[in-house]
Amino acid sequence: MKNGGIVEFETIFRNARIYDGTGRPAFAGEILVSGDRIEAVGYPGELPCDQAENEIDLKGLALAPGFIDAHAHDDREVIDHPAMTPKISQGVTTVVTGNCGISLAPVTFETDPPPPMNLLGGKRAYTFPTMADYARALEQSRPAVNVVSLIGHSALRLAVMDDVTQPADEREIAAMGDLLANCMDAGASGFSTGLYYAPNAAAEPGEVAAVGKVAAARSGIYATHMRDESLHVMESLRESAETARSARMPLLISHHKCAGEANWGRSGETTGFLRKAASRQPVHVDVYPYSAASTVLTRRQVHECKRVMVAWSKSRPDAAGRFLSEIAAELGVGEVEAVDVLAPAGAIYFVMHEQDVQRIMQFENAIIGSDGLPHDIHPHPRLWGTFPRVIGKYARELKLFPVATAIHKMTGLAAEVFGLSDRGNIAPGFAADLVIFDPDNIIDRATYSDPKQMAEGIVAVYVNGALAFDAEGTRPGAGRLLKGRREWN
Repeated sequence: MKNGGIVEFETIFRNARIYDGTGRPAFAGEILVSGDRIEAVGYPGELPCDQAENEIDLKGLALAPGFIDAHAHDDREVIDHPAMTPKISQGVTTVVTGNCGISLAPVTFETDPPPPMNLLGGKRAYTFPTMADYARALEQSRPAVNVVSLIGHSALRLAVMDDVTQPADEREIAAMGDLLANCMDAGASGFSTGLYYAPNAAAEPGEVAAVGKVAAARSGIYATHMRDESLHVMESLRESAETARSARMPLLISHHKCAGEANWGRSGETTGFLRKAASRQPVHVDVYPYSAASTVLTRRQVHECKRVMVAWSKSRPDAAGRFLSEIAAELGVGEVEAVDVLAPAGAIYFVMHEQDVQRIMQFENAIIGSDGLPHDIHPHPRLWGTFPRVIGKYARELKLFPVATAIHKMTGLAAEVFGLSDRGNIAPGFAADLVIFDPDNIIDRATYSDPKQMAEGIVAVYVNGALAFDAEGTRPGAGRLLKGRREWN
């Protein structure tokens, strides 16, 4: 704030090991924060600090931009549970919602929503016929984290189509485009598809491109859960790149993986293709640091996976956290038949090879997304552990890349992908989204058997300049709806 022309900095952080989000190595320094902005950054003793209201000596702890969860399903969680403990406790200050074609707006249901829309809850979760309605609810809930909202193609199709098992006709495509335009104008930052899933699978590339052009005209990004991540992964990558290029949408491949044992080892091929594609158009991927996936429980995926853990079941809540093989044996049926007993349900699928996970994380255009499912009774550990795991296990212990690179993937690069021009870096004028952590001890503690465990090493988190998390707990209230603008280049 200013008093008689003299700038009075509200907070100075001293003796920090600063990772500024650009990927350059950490340096010893200090930063001055005024209100919700970083006022100045410098080496120790460089900055005028006589007027600081608060001085915090970090004693060599690391200071980084707040982490951006590039792939979240927290659409309802930020409203119902604004403390957002699973994310803020990891150092996450911004979540990107509306992924995989699934978003709360702009659709409502008279009966329970079909899979995978039910990953966000039942029909009572869907109370937002417009993005403006969702934005107002978010403002009222005042969550601990910022939100970037994508609009799902499945949500659009279910809102305007009588039969989503068919390709949309011209009238339906136009109606989806109108809905998407309204959503973008009300604060959404892009468009997502879940072409693997039934409500979206009948959409042909031309339909996706036609609807996506509406988002592209409003500087929105395109994120896609592709049609196939296993044997036909290359065909799906080509379709995704061609569709995005046709609509001139910057492309983000969601939770990129090579799923299924027959597909293991192909990450060199996929990242090679993506690297070439990125020379012609904007292309990135998000990835989580685990070799198991999680989504709805289906016969199709059980066929493709040897080991499956149940995450939730509406008919058999006691099944959560147990392996499908055990449940099937108790029922006296095969695993595929057990799916019918448990449905609707969610599951954790052990479908990836660790080497592929690491190679994709190393890809220079990869950013980090948890893909956490907060409504699961027994969630995948990625919900609570993703970001400390990348730093603690993959950067510090395995040395897959430097800590500075890991942080760049979570901050500066992610902000660039979503067009968040004032986030992701520690620099004057940037938003004061900050995480303080112990670089020697940061690590995830969530496991498949005990997934709701807070990570270690996160000391404090600030969102828009306000303390949002420390040893005393979470303080919701500082998060905002952010509007990203990503131009084709």
